[in-house]
Amino acid sequence: MRRRSALGLGAAGAAALVTGCVPLQPLGDPPERPERKQVSAAGRPLREGGHLVMALSSEPDRLDPTTSSSLYTRFVMQTMCEKLYDISADGEIVPMLATELPTISEDGLTVEIPLKDGVLFADGAEFDAEAVRLTLERHLTLEGSTRASELGPITAVEAIESLRVRVKFESPFAPFTAALADRAGMIMSPQALDELGEDFGNHPVGVGAFKFVRRVPQTAIEVEADPLYYDADNVHLDRITYRIMTDANIRAANIQSGDVHVADSISPQDFEALQAVDGVGTLQVESLGYQGLTVNVGHAPEGQEPPSTPLATDERVRQALSHAVDRNALVNTVFNGWYTAAGSPISPSSPYASPESRHLPAYDPDAAKALLEEAGVEIPYPVRVTVSNTQDGLRYAQALQAQAKEAGFAIHVAPMEYTAVLDAQSRGDFEVVLLGWSGRVDPHGNAYSFWTTGGGNNYPGVSDPEVDQLLEDATQVTDIGERAEVYGEAVARMQEVNAFIYLYRVRSLTAHRDDVAGVAVYADGVVHLSHAAFLDGDRS
Repeated sequence: MRRRSALGLGAAGAAALVTGCVPLQPLGDPPERPERKQVSAAGRPLREGGHLVMALSSEPDRLDPTTSSSLYTRFVMQTMCEKLYDISADGEIVPMLATELPTISEDGLTVEIPLKDGVLFADGAEFDAEAVRLTLERHLTLEGSTRASELGPITAVEAIESLRVRVKFESPFAPFTAALADRAGMIMSPQALDELGEDFGNHPVGVGAFKFVRRVPQTAIEVEADPLYYDADNVHLDRITYRIMTDANIRAANIQSGDVHVADSISPQDFEALQAVDGVGTLQVESLGYQGLTVNVGHAPEGQEPPSTPLATDERVRQALSHAVDRNALVNTVFNGWYTAAGSPISPSSPYASPESRHLPAYDPDAAKALLEEAGVEIPYPVRVTVSNTQDGLRYAQALQAQAKEAGFAIHVAPMEYTAVLDAQSRGDFEVVLLGWSGRVDPHGNAYSFWTTGGGNNYPGVSDPEVDQLLEDATQVTDIGERAEVYGEAVARMQEVNAFIYLYRVRSLTAHRDDVAGVAVYADGVVHLSHAAFLDGDRS
């Protein structure tokens, strides 16, 4: 039996879907997909100025680093709210608004971060240790914060010098630096926080190459170059508009026509065709994230009782649902081999991966039916799956619907707009949601807040003491091999509980016009545009 006895510590449309119309194809070896992460100028001169338009596949939620949970919010915030640390093209954590990686005390309880000098927020306020302190305190204390559980057991945040921050912990917390390389590390203007309070997300102010101009809900978000930015000499565009285009076919058509210059989340159905289009370039990067089923086991809208269905209360029914999915066959059929099957929140390429985290639960419809019979439920067992109303999401849901029928499930697919799915998930107003997470370089960011009792992203309402303890243990271990072992044990238990049923990992597929340079996409899935530029001259 796997269990730890001791731990050594170290420092809405398309509602009618037809069952069975997506045939499953035989599996073959996946094709080679060499990564291309960024666009270089290729010897052509940069043109100063210009207005770049990016087609964004879903509308961001509130532009507030403390409360947001959408990948697409990170796209926009990347240009105007820099972090203490960032992720490099190689997946390494590098300083951004900090000048170097943190200094950690021998006991792991004190962390100090040195900060850049001469930096201003877009409103002219000074970036300093006090601004960092206020931001981190807001993450920790604001009602509705989704950052608190990412930052660990902090006992104090102190501005010990004008450009040096000290953070104290109750116990060692290994993922802290990685957390600061994501939204938890986005530093907000203290002046704007004072003036706007909880309304900050309607007019965000940070340090960035660009500053917020306006937002037209469900249509576009616009930013413009910030003359106060400390590295303004290396910012080339005048303006960026993020235009919301949820239809993958429309994004592909607009990039091909040149009406937009960059488009994210190109469908695998369109990507190969775009690769052959003159004047269009493509980027593709393996993701650290996952897509899967979030099963509501204990989350209810305010004032209502938690769900009491067999799916919510009986592990055998959720285990059967996991066995009902042939992960490899579905991903091969629906996504033409561009994506890969997944069984855990940890990417196989992560240094924290293990045999347990790489394990795919078996596709076994007979075992699934046996579990349903053992649980004494009706067969076919009905399950309502809420899914984002996108081309790829609906195709996958449709194929899942057909496949799960053989295992004794009657899946009803309920499409919604992406932001409506996020809202329903946050309220607990769902049975099962088909959605994903863009991924973080440290597995803590992919698992802890989702699985631990009371975690900021614990949408299933799951509470499992064993998973809680293992994920807590992993935060206190600095040795990579030992952390991988602990995460492996946690995954083994996750695959018994199945509050999240992991299904596949996307590849970030981005298209751009070939007269644009400086666009980059890394393993965390964010499209970087801060230093993008238009090109002059002929293509080489």
